[in-house]
Amino acid sequence: MASEKTGGVQAVSRALGLLKRLGAATEGQRVSDLAVQAGLAVSTTHRLLTTLEHSGFAHFEPTTSKWHVGHEAFAVGASYVQKRSYVAPALTYLRRLRDETRETANLGHLDDGHLVTLSQVESREIMRAISPPGGRVPATCSAMGKALLATWPDAQIAEFCDRHGFPTMTPRSVDGLSALMDQITHIRAQGYAVDNEEHARGLRCLAAPVWGPDGDAVCAISVSAMMMRLTGEMTEVVARRVVTAASELTEKIGGKRAEWPLPT
Repeated sequence: MASEKTGGVQAVSRALGLLKRLGAATEGQRVSDLAVQAGLAVSTTHRLLTTLEHSGFAHFEPTTSKWHVGHEAFAVGASYVQKRSYVAPALTYLRRLRDETRETANLGHLDDGHLVTLSQVESREIMRAISPPGGRVPATCSAMGKALLATWPDAQIAEFCDRHGFPTMTPRSVDGLSALMDQITHIRAQGYAVDNEEHARGLRCLAAPVWGPDGDAVCAISVSAMMMRLTGEMTEVVARRVVTAASELTEKIGGKRAEWPLPT
């Protein structure tokens, strides 16, 4: 009985792992490629994908011989988003930011040490910055993550960093508490956070927090763009628009902007 339970848990874990890989592959994946990535036999991978397909969580496209995320995965993901009352109202402000700046506008929140993108309105530029909804980035490598952390007391930020560390995604990622707190000081002073190639090379992101009814920051809004387009005075112009959008969303959801905490 114990071996059956262990085998069942392993199968579920493997299936969920495949589902995550499908979610990250916008163009779909061939079963052979998925098998290599997951370290599984092709036969095992195909059996798990077929099981997911029967439940609507995966879909096979015969014309390309590729597997994609199924409609049930979307339904489950949508229910997660719907529980957050700020996601739907945010779309108005994200679209406006995209139209005003011509760059990608994003909404995200913190989850277990990461910044998770909840919603996004893509830039229409050919070269554009995109971290698709559901994408996870270490909070300290993200403008939205740092904007939210900056609303916490210093002691809580230190505890967070002690627990999650400082994962690095580029040579410019924050690599220690002292460096992070220097940025936090600037964020509190100017009202927005900046990611200068800390998440991805060539990418700049500007973000501001959105406050909930209880006075805590519940999510953040950002604009992300290629650095060659977001320079000089344009950075300040876009930052002000991001701050305005975050303030208006705060008001829309009945939020109460708290004073950003003093060092403790």
